[in-house]
Amino acid sequence: MTRHKVPYDLKVPLLEHIGNVFETLSKSERKVASLVLENPSFVVESTMAAVASAAAVSEPTVLRFATALGLTGFQQFKIQLAQTMALGLPATLSFVNESDSDARITQKLFDQTISSLDRTRRSLDIEQITKAADAILNARSILFAGLGASGIVAHDALQKSVLFGLPCSAPEDIHQQFMEASMATSDTVVIVISNVGRTLSVLDVAVAARSRGATVIAISRDDSPVTEASDIPLIVKTFEDTDQFTPTVSRLAHLVIIDCLATIVSIRRGSEHLARLAEMKRNLTVFRKTSSR
Repeated sequence: MTRHKVPYDLKVPLLEHIGNVFETLSKSERKVASLVLENPSFVVESTMAAVASAAAVSEPTVLRFATALGLTGFQQFKIQLAQTMALGLPATLSFVNESDSDARITQKLFDQTISSLDRTRRSLDIEQITKAADAILNARSILFAGLGASGIVAHDALQKSVLFGLPCSAPEDIHQQFMEASMATSDTVVIVISNVGRTLSVLDVAVAARSRGATVIAISRDDSPVTEASDIPLIVKTFEDTDQFTPTVSRLAHLVIIDCLATIVSIRRGSEHLARLAEMKRNLTVFRKTSSR
């Protein structure tokens, strides 16, 4: 029976794709896949004969492995593998173990962060980003809301209020966030930030804001109560191991989303706004030099 090869979406890093289709491969092809996952650096620098020898299979098996992934052959496989490695190893290969050295831990965390941010970029819905920017441009004020690590993102977003060109607030106290959401109007944009998407107090802020006619933008994961309670969900997909450690991958991804919104809004406000920002930057440079602090 002829086996259908698995289509390969070029937007998906090759190592992630191999992990996804591993169980569909033949026994001999899995030997090649295991070698690639365990030592991708060796494979990307090797000939097909060397890879076959290291995996204890034949060269035709290596070729069948490449085509089973949906690629045209071994050369395209190596090109895609090199591109994937340039973005860091995927999170499934970069979880920290107790036996890892300091150097290995450092490498794994950088690999995980780089690959996770790339995953966020690839999965981001640009139409939703545009809708969020439109809402901000039509608003008179912005409330940023979040708790814990997400509250840190909200506070950082407040530093970009000059880019948004609107009065912005980001109260640290969740009760203050709820009170401001309860006083929102149809001219208010409320941006709720939650990595888990299930923090009840943040959800309450979103619900209260929508009940007042505000536009709620949620920066969170997919299929969560917070995104369901929003008007414009900005879905952030990252790789994280939160069982034991508390990485900053999701926080970095959320900050980049805020940067995207602030930059898009700033540019769309036009040349006069950009000129005022440039003047502010020049004045800030002078202020830093002359300030006694």
